[in-house]
Amino acid sequence: MEDLLYKYSTRKTVLVLILITNIVYVIMMAFTIPRVAGFAVGMKLLDLMPAGYDFEYVQRLFTALGEEGRSAYLRLQLPIDMIYPLLFAVCYCLLLVWLLKIINKQHTRLFYASYLPLFAGSADYLENIGIITLLRQYPQFTSESVQITSRFSVVKSSITTVYFIVVLMVLLAMVWYWFRKGK
Repeated sequence: MEDLLYKYSTRKTVLVLILITNIVYVIMMAFTIPRVAGFAVGMKLLDLMPAGYDFEYVQRLFTALGEEGRSAYLRLQLPIDMIYPLLFAVCYCLLLVWLLKIINKQHTRLFYASYLPLFAGSADYLENIGIITLLRQYPQFTSESVQITSRFSVVKSSITTVYFIVVLMVLLAMVWYWFRKGK
């Protein structure tokens, strides 16, 4: 696995993936999420709740969405959100490996942080599967299924946050590296 990551973590590959990943992200944030959220009367969609949610909130949200909003969530937002986790996982995994190669730290323990986006992407898929299940079971879903889905939302956001903190630290190390190299 490491050899594949080293091989494909090139500037060109990473930049193309960042572009594609962020185009999909912008489509979701600018079009599909606002479209679905428009049915929710000011309530946040489950995908956008990093601290999780409870049974009562999901019940209120799905009621507020109505039949048309739940259908838009299921048929408009979630299909594109089934593409995004893979793009996120591959893109940001390769990004960190590439950055580590630049500062010659790819063979350190820090390399293992490049797996964080893979775990976040997996949690995102499990969150999406949970949301699909809740939408299909509405109004008969259980508090256990909401709890499980909510946990995946929290895990996804927690891992993503840790990953971006690591990337920020690596970027600061790069600046330091270039600053010292210039002296």
